[in-house]
Amino acid sequence: MRGAVLRATVVGGVRGAAVALVLAGLGHTLWNGLVEPGTALAFGALIACGELARRDTRDVRDTRGAPGARDARDAWEVRAGGYADGGGDPRAAAPDDRQPAPLASAGALAYALLGPDAAAPTHHGVLQIVTVVVAAALAGIVPHIARGRAPAADHLARRVLTVAFAAACFQPLYNSGRLERGIGQGPYLVLYLLLLLGLTALCDAVLAAALAGARTGWPYGPLLRDELRAQLGIGSAICATGVVMALGVAVAGLWALPVFCVPLLLTQLSFHRIAAIRTTYRQTITSLARATEIAGYTRPGHSRRVAALSCAVGRELGLSERELTVLEYAALMHDIGQLSLVDPVRAGATAGLPPAEARRIAELGGEVARQTGVPAEVAVIVERQADPYREQPALARIVRAVNAYEDLLGGTRHPGGPLAALEQLRLGTGRDYQPEVVECLARVLARG
Repeated sequence: MRGAVLRATVVGGVRGAAVALVLAGLGHTLWNGLVEPGTALAFGALIACGELARRDTRDVRDTRGAPGARDARDAWEVRAGGYADGGGDPRAAAPDDRQPAPLASAGALAYALLGPDAAAPTHHGVLQIVTVVVAAALAGIVPHIARGRAPAADHLARRVLTVAFAAACFQPLYNSGRLERGIGQGPYLVLYLLLLLGLTALCDAVLAAALAGARTGWPYGPLLRDELRAQLGIGSAICATGVVMALGVAVAGLWALPVFCVPLLLTQLSFHRIAAIRTTYRQTITSLARATEIAGYTRPGHSRRVAALSCAVGRELGLSERELTVLEYAALMHDIGQLSLVDPVRAGATAGLPPAEARRIAELGGEVARQTGVPAEVAVIVERQADPYREQPALARIVRAVNAYEDLLGGTRHPGGPLAALEQLRLGTGRDYQPEVVECLARVLARG
């Protein structure tokens, strides 16, 4: 209960601060009027176009079918963004589910860091910057709202707070003249802007991790680490473009904006293509994993339930996004070796097989996984999932424990339900299951 209250407080605090800034900016702008309206309109148009060019990552996921649930056990798939009918993503609730609008972000940062305009001084302040950014972003997302694909409120709240942070660190110093007197207009100004953008990126990562932790209940440390890693990718391109835009406008005027937009638009196009390739790759693995279900070797939805729950346990253990991806692929393919059996195992439950038979099936599954082109770690996890946990890779320990839990829960051996299945796993922690993994599984299940 205390954790839920704390998470609600975090979300409410972030959104409340953003709303307060927006109201203050709107009131200030209405009272004092728009300073340098031409500049504000140019940057507002750039931000709106960037929002229009946003491609919601859900557009790709929706091609795989809507989430659903075949039975009570599929509730895990729904809570984790899973897919009982072949759609969805076990990690869909993760912070990796981002809706990138790099052009809008770069334009907002450039406006926040704008000094002179074609060598003429500007006088717009922090509150006007917030007003222009929010108004332009809202104008740009109207078509997305009409399609039912509006970005989450948390995305806009983060945008407001990070832009306000950057503007508050730059505009007062620039407007008072202290920035020019202190470091001038040379390379030290560029260095200062880069340092400021680094702090802004850190601010955004802290906010994103806090909101993701409040939304999912996952540990804050790994979430922050993943957000910081994400900033090194497209985040660095956004920051660099924002600085270049601000410096370009200072020299060449507003005509510099469309020129410096082109590289970021190409980056955004490449990002969408890579995302589409990864989605297709995951679809292929998911389809392959369903082969055991279609052939009658495993129960419907088994591999997807194991993948969803494995990723949740991995989050609890603090795995990185890359490790979670490897874990997801291995969990989806963990039963692929059963296709070599002449007679299916009862209910597809490999947890109760003799160790030698379970290892044989796992080794065959590893051979199949290697031929699909998945990362080598995935094949190793599939191959080693039946070994004693002290001899297994860390991710294989998660797959083994979660698969055993799902087998026990789905079969008739433990009509007592989840508690009886967990107790059976605890009895096997001396050899088969790592105690830390079992306890993480228990915590994940307790949170529901």
